[in-house]
Amino acid sequence: MEKSNFVDQIRIFCRSGHGGAGSKHFMRTKYNPQAGPDGGDGGRGGHIMLRGNKNLWTLLHLRYFKNVLAENGEGGSGNNCTGRMGKDVIIEVPLGTVAFDEETHEKEAEIMEDGQEVIWIKGGRGGLGNTNFATATNQTPEYAQPGEPGQEAWKVLELKVLADVGLVGFPNAGKSTLLSAITAAKPKIADYAFTTINPNLGIVAYRENKSFCIADLPGIIEGAAEGKGLGHRFLRHIERNPVLLFLIPADSKDHHKEFDILVNELEQYNPELLHKEFIIAVSKSDMLDDELKAAISKELPPDVPHLFISSLNHKGLVELKDLLWQILNKKNDQ
Repeated sequence: MEKSNFVDQIRIFCRSGHGGAGSKHFMRTKYNPQAGPDGGDGGRGGHIMLRGNKNLWTLLHLRYFKNVLAENGEGGSGNNCTGRMGKDVIIEVPLGTVAFDEETHEKEAEIMEDGQEVIWIKGGRGGLGNTNFATATNQTPEYAQPGEPGQEAWKVLELKVLADVGLVGFPNAGKSTLLSAITAAKPKIADYAFTTINPNLGIVAYRENKSFCIADLPGIIEGAAEGKGLGHRFLRHIERNPVLLFLIPADSKDHHKEFDILVNELEQYNPELLHKEFIIAVSKSDMLDDELKAAISKELPPDVPHLFISSLNHKGLVELKDLLWQILNKKNDQ
């Protein structure tokens, strides 16, 4: 199997910095050897942060970056000097990245914009020096706070592809061929199932220098919601696409049943996916006459717009782009 540069899930060990200890120090001067407490506070431990980078499209750069350790804060010192804060660690991630705790599976952060920064794991607070504890009745406190410990845990970063349109269909439905026909992307195309094992993105050039992004996603099979085929690894990328384009080949034995299976797998994985806009494109339809097209149209659900296309001779592709743009524009206006 060929080695892919597309990595959409990473497990890493993270530890934020410990806070520095506060100082228990007393001022000594030539004329006043007991001038009072002057212990400074400890510095904060380093945070672990996430930053969005629009130039990244994979988590590959983190594959060998398994231990993320932030710097500890320095302890305080005399003369009310605060210790230096620990250096923060900034992890750059592609847009659409979601951070989880491995043990609790709780979502902790989500990066959606270029340059967006999120404090993922906070560093420990620095301890207070003994200056903070001086009172009228206790003018020489003999104690200072220790710094708070940092947090450590195994974490998971998941990438969910950001695209306007997601291509959905069985393996070999013609998704990669369509992507190569309407964009400059060059996905792998072959006559066997699961040719596409990672999402491919392409930019569709539209009228008047407009454009939108379309994603060719790995083929879905019955039982994908339970993990069959590429399972969840494929389905999570659909969550980001506001419009889903279902590709059903013209030579399918039962067009309605194939659509129902695809929709059912989406519902089993996440019922909210059914609230997206659906479009059906009957691919490989260059050999169909009007009578066959009418017969296939009767099989398809009447409440979902459909059209017939052929990626090989580019039939129906202009109409498809018009329909996609119209639906995307309608959703943006809402």
